[in-house]
Amino acid sequence: MTDISGKSAAAPRPPQPALSPAKSGGEGSKGRVLAIGGSDSGGGAGIQADIKTIAILGGYAASAITAVTVQDTLGVHAIHPIPADIVIAQARAVLDDIGADAIKTGMLGSMAVVEALADLFAGALVPIVIDPVMAATTGAALLEQDAVEALRTRLIPLAALLTPNAPEAARLTSLDVATTDDLRRAGETLLGMGAQAVLMKGGHVAGESVIDVLMTPSGETLFVSDRIATGHSHGTGCSLASACATGLAQGLDLKTAVERAHAYVAEAIRNAPGFGRGNGPIDHGWPLRAR
Repeated sequence: MTDISGKSAAAPRPPQPALSPAKSGGEGSKGRVLAIGGSDSGGGAGIQADIKTIAILGGYAASAITAVTVQDTLGVHAIHPIPADIVIAQARAVLDDIGADAIKTGMLGSMAVVEALADLFAGALVPIVIDPVMAATTGAALLEQDAVEALRTRLIPLAALLTPNAPEAARLTSLDVATTDDLRRAGETLLGMGAQAVLMKGGHVAGESVIDVLMTPSGETLFVSDRIATGHSHGTGCSLASACATGLAQGLDLKTAVERAHAYVAEAIRNAPGFGRGNGPIDHGWPLRAR
């Protein structure tokens, strides 16, 4: 392998048996989130949304890029995948030095990346939040078809929290998902696949309110908010999952982490700046202007 200078690059280090929060920074270090996903040149979603969200909520964001996208508010115009070994090398560089208190995954793109991350995460001692990104808001495919089964069988069983929207839940479970009760049925199926908890997002379910359902083997919690009429909601899924991961990294319990994340994203939608000619970004920085 060669780097961009043409020099030989070091081979990726072999997988280690566990990911532990007890890396650089010591036992008291909280709030480090490793975000793994695609880059959004428009800044509204993907790794850019992850970093903004984690930072504004008081966490520390590190990243591993899985793909570079040519993207604006009108859509995804091109995708340049990053090889799986480079994705893993990025993640391991962070984990071996800075460490992480939580990991969040978004756009993974290929079966090779899904399987490599599953190997890396085996035995992980920190919570992993998996946002099963499959398509952009505009419909562009962000996960290869042959990667879906690997996501089901290799990554979902490692999830401390899985955050699918209705179309993603339908694709993962092969169930029709059009109502809140459908979300519940799909959520039970996903828990049966091994996820410790699922946050079934209701943004695609018709109704005056948006109802997200947090489900664990011990019960459910509903998060209900008024539906906001807007043409600017790009990045909501990435931001919600990253906000949840940040809360878990900071030591919040699951319900509190999700509750804070839900409130943060709702306000970010309300304060969307109106950028672009298409589905514009939300306002990740609204807490700064609310002080």
